[in-house]
Amino acid sequence: MAEDDHLTNLVRSTLRSAGRQLAEARQAYDDAKRSAQEDLPVDEQGQARIVCRRHAERRAVRLDEEGRPHCLDADHPDCQGCIEDIADGTVETW
Repeated sequence: MAEDDHLTNLVRSTLRSAGRQLAEARQAYDDAKRSAQEDLPVDEQGQARIVCRRHAERRAVRLDEEGRPHCLDADHPDCQGCIEDIADGTVETW
């Protein structure tokens, strides 16, 4: 019986540790994403100054709470790339 208790405790401990690691990873990802968005240059109205990949032009755009520009076309591959670049902090700016 003691062996079963030991195994149960080991499994619980391992699951708790994995849960903590997952929570820490999520927090680090959210922090990095927020930091990348905060580092974007903005105009006088607080809009992010990015270079649109789809239209190859400078734009000042509002970002929603998830860091997506208001001009987003979710089905367009250039727009998807823009979202990824904003999240990574590698979007071209002016």
